[in-house]
Amino acid sequence: MQLPVPIARRTFLARGGIGLGATALGQLISPRSHANPLGTLHELPIVPRAKRIIWLYMAGGMSHLDTFDYKPLLEKLNGQPMPSSVTEGQQIAQLQGQQLKVLAPQYPFRQWGDSGQEISEIWPELAHRCADDLCIVRSLHTEAINHDPAHTFMNTGSMISGRPAMGSWLWYGLGCETDQLPGFVVMVSTGRYGQKQPIAARQWHSGFLPSRYQGVEFRSAGDPVLYVRNPAGVNEDQQRDVVDVTRELNTLQFQRDADPEIATRISQLEMAFRMQTSVPDLMDISNEPEHILDMYGTKGGDGTFASNCLLARRLAERGVRFIQLYHRDWDHHGSIKEHIAGSAAEVDRGAAALLLDLKQRGMLDDTIVVFGSEFGRTPMAQGNGRDHHLAGFTMWFAGGGFRPGMTYGATDEFGYHAAENVVSVHDIHATLLHQLGIDHERFHYRYQGLDMRLTGVEPARVVREIVS
Repeated sequence: MQLPVPIARRTFLARGGIGLGATALGQLISPRSHANPLGTLHELPIVPRAKRIIWLYMAGGMSHLDTFDYKPLLEKLNGQPMPSSVTEGQQIAQLQGQQLKVLAPQYPFRQWGDSGQEISEIWPELAHRCADDLCIVRSLHTEAINHDPAHTFMNTGSMISGRPAMGSWLWYGLGCETDQLPGFVVMVSTGRYGQKQPIAARQWHSGFLPSRYQGVEFRSAGDPVLYVRNPAGVNEDQQRDVVDVTRELNTLQFQRDADPEIATRISQLEMAFRMQTSVPDLMDISNEPEHILDMYGTKGGDGTFASNCLLARRLAERGVRFIQLYHRDWDHHGSIKEHIAGSAAEVDRGAAALLLDLKQRGMLDDTIVVFGSEFGRTPMAQGNGRDHHLAGFTMWFAGGGFRPGMTYGATDEFGYHAAENVVSVHDIHATLLHQLGIDHERFHYRYQGLDMRLTGVEPARVVREIVS
């Protein structure tokens, strides 16, 4: 009888680790690996009300005081000194050391819909057609006074760059309902008003999560993904051969090194190959009825926010988990009367059409639409504009179990401080996770010896008053 050859403990552990890694690799490159709706969360602790999020991000800092938070006292005191009791000791961006004067709302507000939501008249489509679908939260505050850290905080829950974006967290936790497209897609549009807000790719980075969960930016015009089409003279079978050989070489290296980034490289090459078919189909809107194109006000592929909204609906239909649309025109330090109306006009029709389109398809019930900025604007004038403001601002939500036709929370009579039912950015993250079936306190990733969470270590709450 031949006895088994003894092996050292370290050799056994090393070989065992590679075996487990190979099993994980097989899962990563299997044909349906990306379509696992549960992701790494095999059991959801909460019954989910939503499957996906479409985040309409008004980059630059939308003025809550001219859009969704009417303050009649500002009209009464227009041009007068701002009471020092309101601003004393407060963090201010560019108005430090200047005389602070009140600036009135630039356009009339009125009540809309059966719910009587109080919204500015610069939103004729959204207010007239969708007011009863909106859950408006007027009592938000954030921790960052300047754009880039405020974007980072809103997207990742931390002002420290390098943390995973919320879309990456969701893709990691819930997986994706398609193996043909990424689980996290970003699109950026630019109009003619305001200072153009730079949006860095780190806003959709996967951070310390495996890099396969990084968001993918789709361009707003032309081919949404560079090199998505085969080069001249290369057909699909030839491209398949290249992908297969590359996968085999990477698999050999993975079996030797057990580096998870090699597994990511393999899975992303497979995803890229599948996208060569799925992306052209996504962009082909020839099957969209004319009344849908008229509702959005676009023929598609023109780089506008409305076009991106139409693509967002098509991405949602195809199973993408998190879709984020940036519109870069909301930084209104000057000429706010002209620019805020212009910026609103650039997004009003598209946002309203997206809500109506989702609703008529029965998709608004399990899709959360988020609308807002990284912070608000000051009730004090900056010339004929408004400065950055972190102490109080507004966002709205629709679908996915958010209570429709309601307004929650309030700022003080100047619109300066969140004063009633105060909501933090972490509270918003906790609430969105809850609606997707995730307990924010238990959803973490071990990194550098710590259990890292989207909602951080400070207390955060699910705002149960605004959800069902």
